[in-house]
Amino acid sequence: MSPDEIKTEILRLTREYSQAVHGANRPGYGKDDAAPAPFVLGETTVPYAGRVFTADEVVAAIRSTLDFWLTLGPEGAAFEKELAAFLGVRHTLLVNSGSSANLLAITALTSHKIPREKRLFPGDEVITCAAGFPTTVAPILQNGLVPVFIDNIPATGNACSDQLEAAFSPGKTRAVMMAHTLGNPFDLSAVLAFCRAYGLWLIEDNCDALGCTYTMPIQQARELGFSENSPGISPDGENITRYTGTWGDLSTQSFYPPHHLTMGEGGAVNIISKAILKTCVESFRDWGRDCWCPSGRDNTCKKRFDWQLGELPKGYDHKYIYSHLGYNLKPLDPQAAIGRVQLKKLPQFIKARKDNWEYLRSSLDTLTEYFDFSLPTHATSWTPSGFEWDQSGSHVDCSWFGFMVCVKPHAPFTNSELARYLDKNKIDNRMLFGGNLTKQPVFTQLKKDNPHAFRIVGNLNGADTIMNSAIFLGTYPGLTKAMLDFEIETIKKFANQFR
Repeated sequence: MSPDEIKTEILRLTREYSQAVHGANRPGYGKDDAAPAPFVLGETTVPYAGRVFTADEVVAAIRSTLDFWLTLGPEGAAFEKELAAFLGVRHTLLVNSGSSANLLAITALTSHKIPREKRLFPGDEVITCAAGFPTTVAPILQNGLVPVFIDNIPATGNACSDQLEAAFSPGKTRAVMMAHTLGNPFDLSAVLAFCRAYGLWLIEDNCDALGCTYTMPIQQARELGFSENSPGISPDGENITRYTGTWGDLSTQSFYPPHHLTMGEGGAVNIISKAILKTCVESFRDWGRDCWCPSGRDNTCKKRFDWQLGELPKGYDHKYIYSHLGYNLKPLDPQAAIGRVQLKKLPQFIKARKDNWEYLRSSLDTLTEYFDFSLPTHATSWTPSGFEWDQSGSHVDCSWFGFMVCVKPHAPFTNSELARYLDKNKIDNRMLFGGNLTKQPVFTQLKKDNPHAFRIVGNLNGADTIMNSAIFLGTYPGLTKAMLDFEIETIKKFANQFR
């Protein structure tokens, strides 16, 4: 057999193998050879999230591995272009995790290549919110900056935007960095207006929210610097709609298995419009080097031995000139090959997440005496026919990462008791990540060691409510109707014993 024939046979067998053994990872809405494995009541765990793939992704990974490029290369370059095109941003850079993406997004703003009046320096403040995932906040501290915590709204999980002014400190506040919680966009209208008013950077942690959209009146969007011709989803004449992760200066993605698409480990930094930010992010990602040649290609600038930078001799090899103290945070090319296949399925994945959230919400509506159900930002209520919206003129379309509820204060049980019951019945569940992060051991110790390490605005009652009462289930595309029905039946059985 020729090498091509051997490769063809290997990939044929790979597909056959995957179809035989990966049934538990197929989409919950699948049919025929893509149908999921049967759900066995009491035996099969209902995950809150997980890898969802078919033989296509496995074949792509093996094909790329057989080529044995391994380091980030042609598959990575293609994925970066395809994701940037999907979102409508200027550039996307792949990294090895969403946490690394957050680290690079903040670190890029400390670069000497940023104009001094916009550059972040140690001691500068970055506004964020108290409840969430720790690596949204950790990079602020890791760069010698000061996080300023504002409260969360329990109904949405997102930041209280009406506290932004109270958090602002003239001469110190330089940026805002916060996440779109569980696939629910934060109030971009208010946050963007605040950032524009004070000339602040905005970093959107979009790790839980790939595929969410935010809509605002077009006049308001124009006042914030957007237009009908801005990248993103086309306006409808009165409003402009764009994906989350495309409104700020930088945004981040995670491709860890629970997220909207997966590469195993992996993430990305999206550069919305400013080219200089690509230069900075890419340098910090790639050891801090000054050279922009892709891996395996030399002398892209045609001046490899003509540069004189720092105090190096003129003509020193540009591939070994470093402008930053950087990292090596690249993923592997076979991971990008998987991501490219996943990206083609993303519209179906997003729809499944929305459908699963809606099915849980409508089915559990009889338990409103015990639960406060989440609402999208700008929504005032939910009905079986849809959401009612506030008078702001803005609304959102959520690509839900999870289905969160808050146990009401007067309920005869706690969120921990519910979580234990679900766990006992093999139903995965999670609290909202770290809860009120300022009460985590690392932050209580940090405050003891350095009382000025971070700043808190107000009393953070909302973050405490989330910490003490919230729990969320999965909405991911691997859930089948049988799994969802079992979750619903189990929650109702638990609640009904208190009636």
